[in-house]
Amino acid sequence: MYDELQRTDHGPLAGFTVGVTAARRADELGALLRRRGAAVVHAPALRIVPLADDGELLDATKELIDRAPDVVVATTAIGFRGWVEAAEGWGLGEALLDRLRGVELLARGPKVKGAIRAAGLTEEWSPSSESMAEVLDRLLGEGVDGRRVAVQLHGEPLPGFVESLRAAGAEVVGVPVYRWMPPEDLGPVDRLLDATVSRGLDALTFTSAPAAASLIGRAEDRGLLPELLAALHHDVLPACVGPVTALPLQARGVDTVQPERFRLGPLVQLLCQELPSRARTLPVAGHRVEIRGHAVLVDGALRPVPPAGMALLRALARRPGWVVSRADLLRALPGAGRDEHAVETAMARLRTALGESRLIQTVVKRGYRLALDPAADSKYGDA
Repeated sequence: MYDELQRTDHGPLAGFTVGVTAARRADELGALLRRRGAAVVHAPALRIVPLADDGELLDATKELIDRAPDVVVATTAIGFRGWVEAAEGWGLGEALLDRLRGVELLARGPKVKGAIRAAGLTEEWSPSSESMAEVLDRLLGEGVDGRRVAVQLHGEPLPGFVESLRAAGAEVVGVPVYRWMPPEDLGPVDRLLDATVSRGLDALTFTSAPAAASLIGRAEDRGLLPELLAALHHDVLPACVGPVTALPLQARGVDTVQPERFRLGPLVQLLCQELPSRARTLPVAGHRVEIRGHAVLVDGALRPVPPAGMALLRALARRPGWVVSRADLLRALPGAGRDEHAVETAMARLRTALGESRLIQTVVKRGYRLALDPAADSKYGDA
């Protein structure tokens, strides 16, 4: 990873490490992040139950074929396509399509409309906002008392949607088009949790509420929930693709950042703004030093730094210009034990990595200090 960072055409996320919890479209999100310079740690926090194996969906499909609903709300394109394909695999494809032709079919957005039309059906209406709130307003405006409404669920919570319909007198049938389960191999998600708790990540991304809930549940199982929440509160930026995805985190008191448009591209652009703005920038020995997750920008040039060196640099940056003792620096080194020689070794490597020995001064018999240049404040502003 360090060799990759030597190039000078680094992107806005160079020097930062971003965790990806997605099961679907993880490759796409990872590629977008890497293209902007980030190091990516991926561990799917859940897995999707194959539709053909889902007995709950089969039962719901048979129920709707046997007893027609008045309204069907389709919420996602992948979910709707998967439902039709699963029904075909069960020998129920034509029966399902015939049933859907005779009902009021609502599509949440343009992608869902495309999936509906590809199946040879036509939606009756779709909101311009792609919002389930607008769908709910339409249904309540029409009146749902005594009506049977089928809602294609898609693994995300629909806060208030089903409850509002039932409160207005509707019979609501949930269609669980795909269900989330914990990953079969917990090793990667455990490593992602450990990296988050140890602050080895700068940001953690979530693209579905079930992924957020699953990671929280795994942390709880391992007794790491307080540490996970502390990391997300203070050091690791939790970034969600939208407000529904953020619900499990917000329920635990964790504030998240979200793009205005709920898509992967805007999520990555948001990280490109947020992470550099949170980096510590200091005027040191006539240079501009920006401390990122696993690298340092020295006058705009990217300098990859090993983990031990970053631990020392962060300890020095907490008190820039002040002498930090070898004993305090030793405590900042992970797994260093009691040998102060480890500080000297890591410090030598840090200076080499920074490429400018004058940034860190040795104070004989006392320790080390960042050579803070207060006179440069006017040049760098409040950085």
